[in-house]
Amino acid sequence: MDRIVFRDLKRQYQALKDRIDRAVLDIMIDGQFIGGEPVVKLEDLLAEYAGVKHCITCANGTDALQLALMALGIGPGDAVFIPDFTFFATGEIIPQVGATPVFVDVDARTFNMDPESLRQAVKAILDVGELKPAAVIPVDLFGLPADYPGIMEVATDFGLLVIEDAAQGFGGAIGSKRCCSFGHVATTSFFPAKPLGCYGDGGAVFTNDTDLATLIGSLKVHGKGQHKYENIRIGMNSRLDTIQAGILMVKLQAFIDDELAMMATIHNQYTKELSDYVEVPFIPDGYQTCHAQYTIKTVSAENRDQLQRHLDLHGIPTMIYYPIPMHQQLAFAKIGVSPVSLEQTRRLCETVLSLPIHPYLTQPEIDMVVSRVKEGIKSSRMDLSHSSL
Repeated sequence: MDRIVFRDLKRQYQALKDRIDRAVLDIMIDGQFIGGEPVVKLEDLLAEYAGVKHCITCANGTDALQLALMALGIGPGDAVFIPDFTFFATGEIIPQVGATPVFVDVDARTFNMDPESLRQAVKAILDVGELKPAAVIPVDLFGLPADYPGIMEVATDFGLLVIEDAAQGFGGAIGSKRCCSFGHVATTSFFPAKPLGCYGDGGAVFTNDTDLATLIGSLKVHGKGQHKYENIRIGMNSRLDTIQAGILMVKLQAFIDDELAMMATIHNQYTKELSDYVEVPFIPDGYQTCHAQYTIKTVSAENRDQLQRHLDLHGIPTMIYYPIPMHQQLAFAKIGVSPVSLEQTRRLCETVLSLPIHPYLTQPEIDMVVSRVKEGIKSSRMDLSHSSL
């Protein structure tokens, strides 16, 4: 068996090749590579799927977050609350608009923002009085929607704007409400390794607010007015190119028709086989994940590192999302605030390990991953038992 690929985009392309090639060729023949009908059609399809009025595509998921902050008027003196356990981009865009990131702990079971930690952090910021609590950016980490009922309660109590970071969450849901529809505005990423990814960079902003959508549409094209040579505000250059839009329409249909269910099948098999060996992902009742990652937890950092070495030795790639808490990133040393305990994040950074998962994993590959994880955990337990004698 060849070495397993963590997320096999080549295999996906082979499955969708004819449709993708046709979509790209049609755009090449048409000759319009920025904007045009494919981008507008994609935005309509994405908005319909998410269940919102407006989708505004842009160049990448990081820009999507920054556009949301800019459109909401977040700036100097504002505190923006984010989970300590997430990718750097969630926090990076906050200083870009002059605001201050405030780090909040997460729920150890779901990996997502803990509403009680958020409440404590907001109160701590108010007590100090140097910053104004303005917004919160929950992250739908690893494909599971954040605890929006709990977070919205805190946001309502303190007048916070809620920006959903669904870079990993597209396709997840709470009940009948899908990711990219929570909060005042939502964003996602089409980075190639995401559940819905293009063949380059791409992102989108979602909202039910028509005025906000119009403003974001202006901001993403140099603050344009009625046309691109009328500039009425300071904006940025952040457009999804037409070829990526064509590719995404093909991949969106495959995602809806087949891939989401295929990922669920693999996720469920992993969980069934591994639950007696490691702590497997937790999905609360009424929640649906899009399975962006399959992340297990081990008993210790030593155990995690030993398992990772064992899997690598047998040709099974793994990833650690994330080895460093946000508040410990050097870039935030002078511009971030940590007013609450971040113990759960610290612990997760030492014990999480993500296994290969994508819709086109074969059954022999799944069996191999399961077998080698079990083997590695058994070996680690024996080592720990011997070391305690």
